[in-house]
Amino acid sequence: MRVTDNTNFGVLRDSVRKSRERLEGLQNQNATLKKLNTPSDDPIGSAKVLEIRTDKMNNDQFLNNIRLTETYLSNSDHALGELADVVVRAKEIALGQSSGASSNEDTRLGLSEEVTQLFLQSVAAANRRIGERYLFGGYRTGQPPISNEGRYRGDDGQIMAEVSKDVFVSMNVPGIEIFNTNPQSAIADRESMEAAGKTQDERSRGPASGASKRTYNLPGDPSGENINLFDEIQTLRIGLLTGDLDAIRTTLERFDSLHGKLIAARAKVGSRIQGLQTTQGALERHTLTNASLGSAIEDADMAQVVSDLAREETVFRSSLSSSQKLVQPTLLDFLR
Repeated sequence: MRVTDNTNFGVLRDSVRKSRERLEGLQNQNATLKKLNTPSDDPIGSAKVLEIRTDKMNNDQFLNNIRLTETYLSNSDHALGELADVVVRAKEIALGQSSGASSNEDTRLGLSEEVTQLFLQSVAAANRRIGERYLFGGYRTGQPPISNEGRYRGDDGQIMAEVSKDVFVSMNVPGIEIFNTNPQSAIADRESMEAAGKTQDERSRGPASGASKRTYNLPGDPSGENINLFDEIQTLRIGLLTGDLDAIRTTLERFDSLHGKLIAARAKVGSRIQGLQTTQGALERHTLTNASLGSAIEDADMAQVVSDLAREETVFRSSLSSSQKLVQPTLLDFLR
């Protein structure tokens, strides 16, 4: 078989080119510390790395949603705790002044001032906000949910936040659920008043109600009695001012019902916070697992890269040396 000079040149050229390509790839890995610099380096690995990066972006957003939701729920829990303390103190006052033997006009007058402060404290706690968003107004987060008279001006909307893929958690508790023992009755009462042509401000005594006619399966029987937090505090204050012991006594059981409602609301908020913390831990572990997998696919093994680089440099130099010995100039090359 006749081997021409062109064949020798072609073999040498291809050998040197391939060696230089391998050497260039190893040099890139050494410089970038990555074994995947272009999708062509490993198409399947590149697709997996892109999937991991997309998953990480989604998890980062879920974690941000969890932190925001937890902030709202934690502040809601603190506000509910303040309201529970107000109810407990109001019941103590009512219990101490429910008997004529243990109270007189002067003590009732002095305690009525404390009840007034309790009312203002409860309104302030109900109007708690984060930034410019009020916590207990439902969807109506741009205005205080409770007026200075104790009237509810929010709605019954629940703001949902996605904390995991297709998993949503309510980041707020509508005030209609907290300030009333029977929210459905409060909504029904509001609708009946609106149908009769009356407004919320025209009602001097009655349960607070939501501003929206839509419901979210709130607990309670529309036909049952509703007890409103702010109305009961006002009832206690008026009973102290007028010396109406019967009115003061009627608030005792009502305060118990309101306190139980607030405790149940705090338990609901606490369970949500615990669920968020569990979800956050799972997302963080998933993110670490993905980071480890992505590093195994994408990052270069520097010990192996350095070893291969030294070996490939030796191969390249050997190829150049061999080519010089194989292609020796002859007299004809000088005569051409």
